[in-house]
Amino acid sequence: MALYMRPYQGVFWASVILTILLAAVAPALPMLIEYTLDKYILKSDSSGLTWMLIAMVTLLIGQTIIRYYHTLTTNVLGQNVIRDIRIQVFNHIINLRLKYFDNTALGKLITRTISDLETISNIFSQGLIQIIGDLLQLVVILGVMLYTDWKLTLIVLIPMPLMLWATYIFKEAMKSAFVEVRTWVSNLNTFLQEHISGMAIIQYFSREDQEMSKFDVINKKHRDANIRANWYFSIFFPVLEIILAISTGLLVWYGSKQILANSISPGVVVAFLMYINMIFRPIRELIDKFNTLQMGMVSAERIFDVLDTDEFTPNHGTYAPETIAGKIDFEKVWFAYNEEKWVLKDVNFTVNPGETLALVGATGAGKSSTINILTRFYEIQKGKISLDGVDIRDYELTALRHHIGVVLQDVFLFADSILNNITLNNPAITFDQVVEAAKRVGAYDFIMRLPGGFDFQVQERGATLSSGQAQLISFIRALVHNPSILILDEATSSIDTETELLIQQAIENIMADRTSIVIAHRLSTIQKADKIIVFDKGEIKEMGTHAELLSFDGYYKKLYDLQFNSVGI
Repeated sequence: MALYMRPYQGVFWASVILTILLAAVAPALPMLIEYTLDKYILKSDSSGLTWMLIAMVTLLIGQTIIRYYHTLTTNVLGQNVIRDIRIQVFNHIINLRLKYFDNTALGKLITRTISDLETISNIFSQGLIQIIGDLLQLVVILGVMLYTDWKLTLIVLIPMPLMLWATYIFKEAMKSAFVEVRTWVSNLNTFLQEHISGMAIIQYFSREDQEMSKFDVINKKHRDANIRANWYFSIFFPVLEIILAISTGLLVWYGSKQILANSISPGVVVAFLMYINMIFRPIRELIDKFNTLQMGMVSAERIFDVLDTDEFTPNHGTYAPETIAGKIDFEKVWFAYNEEKWVLKDVNFTVNPGETLALVGATGAGKSSTINILTRFYEIQKGKISLDGVDIRDYELTALRHHIGVVLQDVFLFADSILNNITLNNPAITFDQVVEAAKRVGAYDFIMRLPGGFDFQVQERGATLSSGQAQLISFIRALVHNPSILILDEATSSIDTETELLIQQAIENIMADRTSIVIAHRLSTIQKADKIIVFDKGEIKEMGTHAELLSFDGYYKKLYDLQFNSVGI
């Protein structure tokens, strides 16, 4: 944490100084009351009493001002540190390779980035510095008490070992309780995220009651974990009150005897009554803040687990050409998402600049995996992939992906305007370029019919648009970035026949200027491809043009006959 506080040393040291000041002035009021009682009230000196009252009011005002700035500086420090950590966590997450997200629930990452970080912020605003301040106050007050009357101080502290034992038991119990609470918070967030995202499926299949039952179970677990944590509080604080009562009783008993024996003044006993409360109040707050600190440490461990994750796509390459021709070479490529099972086996092919390559095959044959490794979303285990004769691992990662435009089957649109969904807030892309791309795709007219045109606000995942319209937006998004290589992964699967015919010619014109890779189940969309590869269980079974593959009377011919005979029935 010290590393994150380094940019805010001024605010940090201001907090420390104010903490020391609060601790230093803490015993001042009891000392004034002791002095006032012994020197003025018992001697009926009203003029001196007035001045002492003025001094007390001045002291309280000063303490209030110090406490105000202390609270302000600690919160400013905490919020700045948390902002920096949240930026670091998000920057870390968006650079992780996709394999990490395949194995990590989205709700857990949201919990780490939001809830856990808010818990850590309490370490600064209510935890670490406050604990130091309370400890300093304890030391100062105990020092004053020992200096005033060491015998009376020892009598007052007789119940202290019992309090230390109870505190230790409470601390251990709360640590496990907080771990359980944070675990169920994460589970709750994960469940909500998944089920809100999949609400259509739940309602399509009338699973509301069943999913509500699952939510009820998780919610009860979360409730029970919080109840257990609060139960420890409900036991511990009454124990502290009992110990305080014992200490106060010992003070009254021994102090009264000393007053009657003229060994101490009444003012000392009154001051000690205030000292006892001032000792136990920081102790109570220390326990509460220590629990805040423990919760923060639990959350910190979970956050640093994410930050310690090093599943990055290696970016050691430095080659970053402004333009590329677009020649692609796969040489004896082997790839597996899990090393136990190969998805691609000894794949070899070449796509020359300006050519169109089509990939066909059954679901799971390896078509999309070919695209994922070309863009380095996943790393191959064996072989080599080259772009213009240069190994793609020698490219600077951002430069590599800049030259490749992808249109996926599952279109993702942000809750933003159509314009920002197309440009992705890239200031280098002008509005005129967006309009031109929209016209070339055939989407300009439908966009202009929407309220606000390109400023139309798209709801999350494009809920306010049809599947075909969302797909057209993704076409514009890919084309406006002017990639040298265009990848269409089942890109026309969500478009109706009329819309497909509308944009087919535009797609052909666009692909004529760049290397293109098309993945399609509709064989009618790829008949003009320069080269077609047929995948089966991760292996290339056939390769050639549409006419050549039909003449082979093999895998492609069977797929073609099956599809077109089905259409003709």
